[in-house]
Amino acid sequence: MAVKKLDVKEQRFLLALARKSIEYYLKNGKQMVLDPKDVPSKRLIEDGACFVTLYKNGGLRGCIGTLEAHRPLVMDVIDNAVCSAFGDPRFPEMRGDELPLVKISISFLTPPEKFPVKDEKDLLSRLDPKKHGLIIQKGYARATFLPVVWEELPDKTEFLRHLCMKAGLNPDEWKDTRSMKFFVYEAQEFGEE
Repeated sequence: MAVKKLDVKEQRFLLALARKSIEYYLKNGKQMVLDPKDVPSKRLIEDGACFVTLYKNGGLRGCIGTLEAHRPLVMDVIDNAVCSAFGDPRFPEMRGDELPLVKISISFLTPPEKFPVKDEKDLLSRLDPKKHGLIIQKGYARATFLPVVWEELPDKTEFLRHLCMKAGLNPDEWKDTRSMKFFVYEAQEFGEE
């Protein structure tokens, strides 16, 4: 499941692309179009999934992403950057004067894999903090936490409780492992300095 790592040049290109996408949307009110000739690496035009996270003054300012690859990675970055700045329902649309205060981070994801567990004890023993991103699903309720969230919620039980609440479920619903589906993925995280 390991992430095919993006090199430093590819990381820098994607971070700059995310920032340019937000700047372009602020000026023009629409998404920028990228010429494939301007992409420095073939890997970046292959299908890829990512999350773009915006931080302002050390706090979350927006985070939108894609769990499964279905379009070129560069297009995923452009769309998720714009959606993080202007479409995250937890925050108002970004203003132009905020952008200089924002730091951008990108999480490049591996495809999610089913994570069957026998019971809550099995889930707790096999879940790998800082390595695993986790998706939970019960009926129509679904939510994910990226691996970076382990930094804020290092306790496995608290991680699972908060993830359930994010999905709109009872905090201890994760213990009902027979009716809950679990998926794990990994991410390569990189951000602006």
